[in-house]
Amino acid sequence: MIYIIRHGQTEMNYRRRLQGRSDVPLNDAGRAQAKEAAGRLAGIPFDYVYSSPLKRAVETAEILVPSIPPVLDDRLLEMDYGPYEGCDLTNLPPEVLVFFSDFIHEPAPAGMEQLNDVVKRAGEFLEEIRYLEGNILISTHAIAMKGLIEYLTPEAKGKYWNIFIGNCAIYQAENHSGILGIPTELKP
Repeated sequence: MIYIIRHGQTEMNYRRRLQGRSDVPLNDAGRAQAKEAAGRLAGIPFDYVYSSPLKRAVETAEILVPSIPPVLDDRLLEMDYGPYEGCDLTNLPPEVLVFFSDFIHEPAPAGMEQLNDVVKRAGEFLEEIRYLEGNILISTHAIAMKGLIEYLTPEAKGKYWNIFIGNCAIYQAENHSGILGIPTELKP
């Protein structure tokens, strides 16, 4: 089984800033969220742990599975927001608002990573781990997580881009003999 988790809250999340690739740690609320998520996953013997190299994802993985150091992979990084990194989410530039209002039909503004590139790198990562046996934890970010889910569900045709994924939300997908299943949200 593959378990995909979004990292816990950071100060940039709390302050409603577009954080992308800013390398910030979890705040106290984020650590509490990760501990709560660890409780939800208690009893699952993880065989592999992968993480984005950003502090918030690594820290989340380490709280969830302290016995296995995470393997860091750049393909699990958050979307590159380019010149929009750090923008106030309550006062976004018009071109970002247009993109955020319709991820499916609107391309990312110039300087931002395109969503199809997020899906491509997510897919490359999943193809590399698909034949691993056992339970796999992937600690990543909201848009990168959506890229993983979109890759696993091409028939969704982009529907996951518009779904909110909160801090420490967990999705699980079957991984049996190299066949990757459709992810479902693991409810608290």
